Amino acid sequence: MQVKYSYLEEQFADVEPYLNDIRNLVASGDFTLGAPVPEFEARFADLCGLPHAIGVGSGTDALILSLKMLGVGHGDEVITTPNTFIATVGAIAMTGARPVFVDNDERYTIDVSQIEAAITPKTKAILPVHLTGTPADMPSIMEIARRHDLAVVEDAAQAILAQIDGQHVGSWGDTACFSLHPLKNLNVWGDGGVIVTRSAELAEKLKLFRNHGLSSRDDVAMFGHNSRLDSLQAVVANRLVDQAAWITEQRIANALRLDQGLSDLGEYVIIPRRSPNIREVFHTYVIKASNRDALVEHLIAQGIEAKVHYPIPLHLQPAADYLGYKAGDFPVCEEHCRMIFTLPVHQHLGSEQINYMIEKVREFYLGNNRRI
Repeated sequence: MQVKYSYLEEQFADVEPYLNDIRNLVASGDFTLGAPVPEFEARFADLCGLPHAIGVGSGTDALILSLKMLGVGHGDEVITTPNTFIATVGAIAMTGARPVFVDNDERYTIDVSQIEAAITPKTKAILPVHLTGTPADMPSIMEIARRHDLAVVEDAAQAILAQIDGQHVGSWGDTACFSLHPLKNLNVWGDGGVIVTRSAELAEKLKLFRNHGLSSRDDVAMFGHNSRLDSLQAVVANRLVDQAAWITEQRIANALRLDQGLSDLGEYVIIPRRSPNIREVFHTYVIKASNRDALVEHLIAQGIEAKVHYPIPLHLQPAADYLGYKAGDFPVCEEHCRMIFTLPVHQHLGSEQINYMIEKVREFYLGNNRRI
């Protein structure tokens, strides 16, 4: 049996409706910030329960633009976590600020108990990451930010429709940044990103900055950047946005089934603590496993496209040498990177495929005693 990680073939099996929409766009010639873009922005804001959404060129740009419009620049420091995709930390570096790392907790998100110790007079912002679709502890983070007068930018690239106590991620910080990458829960046919905010003033600044700072064709309100959400990608997003709730529910159900099937392997497999007040949306299904590399090799040999997100923490990457961190500085993160692996969890999986993954993990550890 094959269990693919990517679901794009199934998701876009019927491509004609998308092509018809694109034909209409081509006929209109409305290619640059065309009508599909504000339509998607309004629909995405409504999806997240926020008043403002700004479409940009990528999730990475969403982070960079947010930080810049919140005043982060050269000489500043931004606190984040080293167990994340490179875009999080790269965005901080692209503003000229210095990334400052704080270790993870057992749910792969930033350990809020260590944030205040990392704050210095140069700290300008906190950038928590809702990794795997699991929200960071935003109530605690916002309380710290208020005490120290810090901006908060949520990296919600993997967490569309995730919630804490019924409140959407993205509605806590000054801004939140989402990715529309093809393998995200809400995706397009290339790069795309969205910023959400409660602030009308900040939303207006972001809309100007993403479009060269132009307030009209001939008037430049500020020196800006070119990071517009492509009209073609907005066309695709508009067709998919209504599926976001269904996609999320399917992923949650698939993750619950995997949790149940692997829960008694505690000697070998550690599933993160699931909190009843937290809605995780499972962009990835990540758990810890003993003898991880051999397990992943076994699963791939059995046709299961298991992956590792991410094997090398960012503080140990060559790009971060100038920050001066060393092995052992963030022991929880480093342990995670040695032990975590990812199973497919996407919305197009069938029950047989989920049972097959459970069976093959159990087979690796228990041999023939692999009860499902």
